[in-house]
Amino acid sequence: MNSSPRLKIFGFILFILALTAVFEISGLRQNFSLNALKMIIEDNLVLGAIIFIGMFSLANLIQVPGLIFLAAAVLTLGKIQGGIITYVAAVSSCLVTYAIVGLVGHNTLRAVQNPIALKIFSRIDQAPISSIIMLRIIFQTAPILNYTLALSGLKFRHYLTGTLIGLPIPIFFYCLGFDLVIEYLLPASAVTKP
Repeated sequence: MNSSPRLKIFGFILFILALTAVFEISGLRQNFSLNALKMIIEDNLVLGAIIFIGMFSLANLIQVPGLIFLAAAVLTLGKIQGGIITYVAAVSSCLVTYAIVGLVGHNTLRAVQNPIALKIFSRIDQAPISSIIMLRIIFQTAPILNYTLALSGLKFRHYLTGTLIGLPIPIFFYCLGFDLVIEYLLPASAVTKP
């Protein structure tokens, strides 16, 4: 691996660390709590949805778990509407990450001359869409997955198609099981189902 891909990856890691530090030090990260997200959606559905989608995209870059967004959306809007807004926000988040990471170097990881990496890329290249679908079902919007896919030189249409098809499946199952989570894990005073 020559110095250019290494510098690109190092620069990207510094960017993510700096972004995370800014959110931590400034106190902005506390806006990603369950109650704060619920209030955003409750205040104005249309504007709240836009802010929610933007916050999900930022949160994904700084490693805030996406499940907190699903919980806020489902608690505020119910399983169907909450699931839909979470799906739109999750897809948007993946696309934002792809675009930002693409600026760093959209095929930087292809320069890695590691036998394991080459084997993984070979399998992804043989069936890119079905590979991304499976990865989305298993890892959803995990930032490390988004970073890796964006740095692997995948074509945008494959990334988008796999993401669009793969994300609804885990979101659907999370929404189905959410009533159990509400019933058994959250105190009754914290729950106001629509």
